[in-house]
Amino acid sequence: MHFRKKDKPVIISEYKRRKRSLFRRIQFPDLSENKYAQFLEKYSLIFHGILSCILIFVIEWISRRSLSGAVSFVANSPLVFLYNAFLIYVTLLIPYLFRRRGFLRIVISVFWLLLGIVNGCVLASRVTPFNFTDLKLVGDLLAMKDSQYFTMAQGIIVVVALVLLAAFLVIFAVKGPTYKEKIHRVRNLIFLAAAVVSVPLVTKAAISNGVLAGYFGNLAQGYSDYGFVYSFTASAVDTGMSRPEDYSEETIKNIVDSTDAKDTSLSSEDMPNIIFVQLESLIDPEEVKFLNLSEDPIPNLRNLQENYTTGYLTVPIVGAGTVNTEFEVLTGLGIQYFGLGEYPYKTILKERNCESAASDLSDIGYSTHALHNNGGNFYSRATVFANMGFDSFTSKELMNIQNYNEIGSWPTDDILLGETKKTLDSTPDQSDFLYTITVQSHGNYPTYKVFDDPAIKVECEGKTEEQHNQWEYYVNEVSEVDDFVGNLIDMLSKRDEKTIVVLYGDHLPTMGLTEDEMKSGDLYKTRYYTWNNFGLEKEDKDLTSYQLMAYITDQIGIHEGTIFTYHQDALDHHTTDTDQYLSDLELLQYDLLYGDRFAYNGADRYPRTDMEMGVEDVKITDYSVNYDNTQLIIEGKNFTPWSDVYVNDAKVSTEFISDTRLRISLNDVHDMDTIVVNQVGSSDTIFRSSNMVTYYEATPEPTDYSEDISTRALESSQDLLAE
Repeated sequence: MHFRKKDKPVIISEYKRRKRSLFRRIQFPDLSENKYAQFLEKYSLIFHGILSCILIFVIEWISRRSLSGAVSFVANSPLVFLYNAFLIYVTLLIPYLFRRRGFLRIVISVFWLLLGIVNGCVLASRVTPFNFTDLKLVGDLLAMKDSQYFTMAQGIIVVVALVLLAAFLVIFAVKGPTYKEKIHRVRNLIFLAAAVVSVPLVTKAAISNGVLAGYFGNLAQGYSDYGFVYSFTASAVDTGMSRPEDYSEETIKNIVDSTDAKDTSLSSEDMPNIIFVQLESLIDPEEVKFLNLSEDPIPNLRNLQENYTTGYLTVPIVGAGTVNTEFEVLTGLGIQYFGLGEYPYKTILKERNCESAASDLSDIGYSTHALHNNGGNFYSRATVFANMGFDSFTSKELMNIQNYNEIGSWPTDDILLGETKKTLDSTPDQSDFLYTITVQSHGNYPTYKVFDDPAIKVECEGKTEEQHNQWEYYVNEVSEVDDFVGNLIDMLSKRDEKTIVVLYGDHLPTMGLTEDEMKSGDLYKTRYYTWNNFGLEKEDKDLTSYQLMAYITDQIGIHEGTIFTYHQDALDHHTTDTDQYLSDLELLQYDLLYGDRFAYNGADRYPRTDMEMGVEDVKITDYSVNYDNTQLIIEGKNFTPWSDVYVNDAKVSTEFISDTRLRISLNDVHDMDTIVVNQVGSSDTIFRSSNMVTYYEATPEPTDYSEDISTRALESSQDLLAE
């Protein structure tokens, strides 16, 4: 006997029924029955070539934001155009291995178009185009919520567009047509493999014949000359350093042994403080031919130029890429030996410790510090500076920043005055090496008028009103940076410590300058300035950024470090313009960063340091309940807008009142809970922590902290600067 369970009714709502019905009605044409589709499939290899050319043209149109610019690219560089199309063509061979060829063709085409769109959006905000390394900076950029790189509205639009695109692709993948003929996978795979293998061969031939370039000194110009697809692809595959053909233990030891390294002639009592200040996007406005100014915007730097050692500084970048100039100055190594668009801070220096000015000066007794009024995680500096041997790094998370530039995009540099004083005071019995990075004059520069009555009047010959507004804003920001320089020198001159200061611009601003518009005739030339209070002779010299540290320390009498003594020897013997000098530098650089470190006899001579973030303790001294018993006031010292209260190791919503007070909801804390104040960077990185206190519900008398928060915070900041 068989028993059958009763059939259970299937209940489907009208909404779900219609939804399913709609999905079923979404149909794409069956290409196997369409004679036009059959024709396209039969000659698809030819049509892939046409599609590749169309995609390249559209991508260049978007990237250049100009139809005429795309047409000019095709007309003036047809071989480069065809090479870029060839790269896309190779990727379009992948669908021949699968039945859903139409779907894969769409995915590949959309992939390249999206990259081109991203590049166009990036170039709307900066001069440096989109490259593969930028993908490693996405987290940093997203953390900069109110920066000039994107707005909340733009972010929402992008998310909605990507969701719609993803929905379309999912539907097409499920409901789209399939290829019904026999697939010759082995033959097609061999054909695809042969095409992939041909790419480096064709690329090498194109570089050898001058059709392409293997290195871009100016990344923006390189993308413009050689196309986005080639440039982006090269930035993805051409990373790190290639092993030089003659790299060996013998060649490295020959270089080291032949370097005439002098001994450091200073006693510990005579070692001066060494302060390097990297001035963001700073150039002398009088170097720009078309600018007419009502007065000199940089009188303090001009005074340094006239009275102390100075010269042109050749930097590796134009318009953006600050950390690559920074890398060269701090290590003495050259960016030109890396891949296209690479930032070593985001690649090798995140993984490997590296000899630098900080580690070399630490060896002879210096305390070493870095200062930067921007995020500690940006460009991985918190990791990289430890790998470079710094003792401390004070980023914006450890600073009570209250003042921003006129458009609110970057902190003003005056905060660095107090931070410099704090840092020098933190090591009273040591000489200090301090590396400072400013941000106030960072782009992007607004095309609208910012100043109703600018301190420096600017006229731009032959430029548009929008360009005039940009230059007016930039020149007046540079004037404020010059005020910071003057105040810095004034503060240091009052200290009873031997000190040398080196200031330099990291690159030209993002203003589309040309060589003809610069008095130097070179887009890679900024200028360096120096000051000292112990009578160093003025010895002007034009340098590269990787020679700057060696030249300055040589003047002082400090001769330390593998790379810096190598540069000092070459500068002393005037051999820096020889091929041997550059090839030996490349060998040393490969050995220290990627090789077996034969220069150190295989030892790890410069290990990563236990670097501290900031030089002052963050401390909780007391807490109290506010007047209406709804909030807890945390009292202490050295709080900043990036201070967050953690209750039992969990972050709670925190309101910054001043550098001595924070506020949280009383609902977030209970009897016997532990409280810590953490200085928090992007991705919730904890840079520094206060002491731990235990909260007891029997609190002191309630206190009224209801007065204006912004006024108290501003007064606190002003008091700090006045100290």
